[in-house]
Amino acid sequence: MKHEESTLLTKKALAASLKKSMEKKPLKKITVSEIITDCNVNRKTFYYHFEDIYALLKWMLEQEAVEVVKQFDLLIDYQDAILFVIDYVETNAHILNCAYDSMGRDEMKRFFCNDFNEIIRRIIDDMEKSLHLTVPEDFKQFICNLYMEGLAGTLIDCFKNQGSNDREKILSYLSLALHSSLPETLRQAAATLS
Repeated sequence: MKHEESTLLTKKALAASLKKSMEKKPLKKITVSEIITDCNVNRKTFYYHFEDIYALLKWMLEQEAVEVVKQFDLLIDYQDAILFVIDYVETNAHILNCAYDSMGRDEMKRFFCNDFNEIIRRIIDDMEKSLHLTVPEDFKQFICNLYMEGLAGTLIDCFKNQGSNDREKILSYLSLALHSSLPETLRQAAATLS
């Protein structure tokens, strides 16, 4: 087995153990000792891969959701990407709530924003290109931050208010916001700020 494959298997085992532990107790009460005992690895192995439990949590969420969303053609398949994220949030609501309870709303929002920055920026850049526009970089980053904050807040609301979400309505609203306001915003920016 190659080193990369072995590393990935170890990381996945650690993530599965963390997920299992999060089903039983708050994130802040989970210890590295519990995870390594469950995975039958030593402490050095854990710290070789992750700085702490929060780094493991971040890696787990990135692997399960963010990296998958990056594979979508976001100009064409944006609705599929949004549905995937909503499904992921609904399926993993308990784990996300556990993380939220330990981290707080601001930290969780920052966590989502960091992960979705590249994705939203790609949507903006692709749309700018498809519309044959030139928009100042600082404005594109401003719009990216605006959409990231909104998306992060919406995702947090999805798992905090589990059961009261209408996924089709959320999809419809996000689609409408992205694909009706964003092109016009970029057009206006290209016309007035360039």
